Amino acid sequence: MNVQQAPVLPVQDWRARAAAHAERIDAYVAPHLARRRAKVKHPVFDFLFTYYSHRPAQLRRWHPGFGVALADATAYADLKGYEVVDDHATVGAAYIATQRPLLEALRRLLAATAGRAPHLGCFGLHEWAMVHRLGEDETRHADWPLRLGPEGTDEVVESHRITCSHFDAFRFFTESARGLNTLSPGRDDKAAFEQPGCLHAGMDLYKHAFRLSPMVCSDLVADCFELAWDIRVMDMRAAPYDLTDLGFEPIRIETPEGKREYADLQRHFADRAAPLRQRLIDECDRLLACQSEPHGPPPH
Repeated sequence: MNVQQAPVLPVQDWRARAAAHAERIDAYVAPHLARRRAKVKHPVFDFLFTYYSHRPAQLRRWHPGFGVALADATAYADLKGYEVVDDHATVGAAYIATQRPLLEALRRLLAATAGRAPHLGCFGLHEWAMVHRLGEDETRHADWPLRLGPEGTDEVVESHRITCSHFDAFRFFTESARGLNTLSPGRDDKAAFEQPGCLHAGMDLYKHAFRLSPMVCSDLVADCFELAWDIRVMDMRAAPYDLTDLGFEPIRIETPEGKREYADLQRHFADRAAPLRQRLIDECDRLLACQSEPHGPPPH
């Protein structure tokens, strides 16, 4: 589909949608930028802006996704993936063709994850394993104390069966904790390990969505971002840090009650992530199908 074939969104319509998107995102971005200017770190809310590569300005910008042209949108001419003809801008099919390896790889990962039953027994021990046998001044969030102290934290790690399936969490385990994990997920075999109960797999839907930008509508990116935001709050409530001064009541995963609370919330987020994961799979299929026939049908 080229600019001439795409349905055109009038300028007043797409600008209204762009403004609404920016307002939605500013509820999260504006406080982050204010903290950054003040050089104030936040152990919970900074994560989505520092760990992931999508910049606040990129997150605020609205895209209609492939298949829609924007009237009077010459400003989009300089943006990645766009072509502009007669002041109408749209994501070009030629750009999508260059993204085929990404689309195929993401679809494999998302479909493999969606095809598994959620595992709800990890209890957030990945964050505990990241501080195993470290002094409090050596942890990633050294400004915040360990709720059980270093020895109590180590005891929790060593007395539980650790089953972290997510490589990008496992790779941050301390050396002493790596051998305690019953799984060995790697950078190149994520599709063999990823499962829908994993909090980080849910947060990473945001990463997968913004990597597909501008080919997918920014509404989907924002939906995944808000899911990741809420999961991050739960993730750090279950972490070993004492964040009560910031208003975060701990999930005491070292207790039976805390384990039940964690598993219930994990199930809730797995249910919430499932339709977003399917939307991303559907977008990959749509974008792969729009490419020339010699490439073949989308992978299954």
